[in-house]
Amino acid sequence: MSGSALHLAVEIDGDGAHPAAWRRAAHSPDRLLTPRRVSRVAAAAENAGFTLITLDDGVLPPGTGPDPVGRIGAVERAAFVAASTSTIGIAPVVPLTYAEPFHVSGQLASLDHISAGRAGWVVTEEERPEAARAWGRPLVDGAEARGRESRDGVEVARALWDSWEDDAVVRSVATSRYLDRDRLHYIDFTGETYAVKGPAIVPRPPQGQLVVLGRPDRVPADLLDVALVEGRDLQAVASAAAKAGTPRVLAEVEVALDTPDATAAERVADLERHAPWADRGRLRHIGPAEQLVSLLQELSSYVDGVRLRPLVLDEDLPVLSRLVLPALSERRLVARPLPGTSLRSTLGLERPANRFAAATVTPVASVASAQEELR
Repeated sequence: MSGSALHLAVEIDGDGAHPAAWRRAAHSPDRLLTPRRVSRVAAAAENAGFTLITLDDGVLPPGTGPDPVGRIGAVERAAFVAASTSTIGIAPVVPLTYAEPFHVSGQLASLDHISAGRAGWVVTEEERPEAARAWGRPLVDGAEARGRESRDGVEVARALWDSWEDDAVVRSVATSRYLDRDRLHYIDFTGETYAVKGPAIVPRPPQGQLVVLGRPDRVPADLLDVALVEGRDLQAVASAAAKAGTPRVLAEVEVALDTPDATAAERVADLERHAPWADRGRLRHIGPAEQLVSLLQELSSYVDGVRLRPLVLDEDLPVLSRLVLPALSERRLVARPLPGTSLRSTLGLERPANRFAAATVTPVASVASAQEELR
């Protein structure tokens, strides 16, 4: 664990975690996809002191019921939010089951440049067969095959982020040179289903490597910076966290809080009349804010942070901002991200060295030996 500070992330896709959350939203359904809506929610999360916002995504519409659904691409929304925020981390969900890793790596590197080093990446999978048809790609069938695509895709993206050394860009007006070609590298990746040579078309991200989040049972732990773990109770979460094997661990927590107008149980019951809140095996809190604060304090013994999934963003985010984060701050359990810091720095993660630059540095001992031989 990174220390006493608990890092809080919040999922802000759609109107909330419940499929019928739109029925209790503070806006009409046609306003969901507007830029003002996205920036307003992101600003509320940043002002509250959250470490990170995540933006769910997938090639298929979210949900299959009669409720109105729709979303704009997570990377596009993240880029828009990056320009209107200054401290909060921004991590879009980008599945690799069918997407081209070369393009994904370039999009995410660009996002890190736009956000001045505040970008992350949540790696997920496209599980529904309809996704293959939407992409116009052969079906990737089965958990093992999907896991292979995620593993290879993350490995390719990380290698491409290193394919430009940090000082590859010269921008010399006097010599009319934009870059040092000797500091661009081919990655020469060959996987089970494709090969990528590189180099990338975007300079190395400000963080060197974006913060990569994902489930350690889907992506190898050595390719992740942050594991997202689940469990229906504290013991299950603690067990999953202990097995994660990643530098940082965030627990998934679904929340429905008491509001001035209704209790959490009443709000859930109101939405359950329209659609069920599916049990996805995650820890779930339904109740007052002070009990959530106590739960998060208990979780701080096992994980480095949590990703909260509010029942209805317009109702739960204000309560989180007004009652939960201030209470955690008073107990010195959370720390607000500082201006000018990268997401890696906020999470206590070192900026990784470039694999190619490290390979070209001649060790001091070797230089000394060579000089001795010349004598």
